[in-house]
Amino acid sequence: MNVSKSAPELSVEIAGIRMKNPVLTASGTFGYGEEMAQIYDLSQLGALTVKGLSLRPQTGNRPPRICETPAGMLNSIGLQNIGVEAFVRDKLPFLRRIDTRVLANIYGHSAEEYAAVAGILDGADGVDGIELNISCPNVKKGGMAFGTDRAETGRVVRLARKATGLPLIVKLSPNVTDITEIARAAEGEGADALSLINTLLGMAVDIDRKKPRLSRGVGGLSGPAIRPVALRMVYQVSRVTELPVIGMGGIVCAEDAIAFLLVGASAVSVGTANFVDPLCPLEMITGIEAYLKEHGHTRVQELVGALEMEQV
Repeated sequence: MNVSKSAPELSVEIAGIRMKNPVLTASGTFGYGEEMAQIYDLSQLGALTVKGLSLRPQTGNRPPRICETPAGMLNSIGLQNIGVEAFVRDKLPFLRRIDTRVLANIYGHSAEEYAAVAGILDGADGVDGIELNISCPNVKKGGMAFGTDRAETGRVVRLARKATGLPLIVKLSPNVTDITEIARAAEGEGADALSLINTLLGMAVDIDRKKPRLSRGVGGLSGPAIRPVALRMVYQVSRVTELPVIGMGGIVCAEDAIAFLLVGASAVSVGTANFVDPLCPLEMITGIEAYLKEHGHTRVQELVGALEMEQV
């Protein structure tokens, strides 16, 4: 085996956004970056994705809205956030001081609201790209309703595309029969990249109280439990689109991240693992670099889509 002596190149480009490395943080697990900045230097990340933003502030769902499950967790936060205007005014000044890329995850109750939020962010200094969340299962209106219907996906992406010149990353829902149809619809209406997967619909029951553990009954399942599903869907989508894919879903270590790269992801996003070990993204960056050296690779791009499938 050839072992590379020089440091391999970790930088990647997603939708025209140049990143130092392929490790991002997932929306909803990293706040607006301020808390995590007290733990480590965020400039080491390839990019960070802020908590989902809506046109107006939202209080989210009533508690209980999170519970642990085997190999994962359920959440039904309901996209609680401060609203896009408060984000631009109060949070972006801090983020602009960090030497990394910033992605703004956005949400709307209607396609027009998505476009309005995208339009406000379009002129905001410090936002490098927009992640269009059409896949959240924890709200009554919007979210997953757009991401499970091909026509609705196309419409919301089309309006958001008209509202902003920023790179547009569309976050896909796994709660569909064929995720490749939704991916194609997003690509056809101007998406620059795709991110997947969001959480799977799940439920937990308190048998002593004879009630659901979450106030809304159902919530989004994340963590290692969903990783095999996420890997399969990233593999499928990467084979039907020319767009770069950001893979996510149960990634907790460098080996997991490498698996996503091999099935076709150009970068990975770390979510639930941030709650278990906040330093997890940094350990992944180090682990990916070590893997590249060990296997004689000079660039991380050499791993993307390099999975060897048996012919049947």
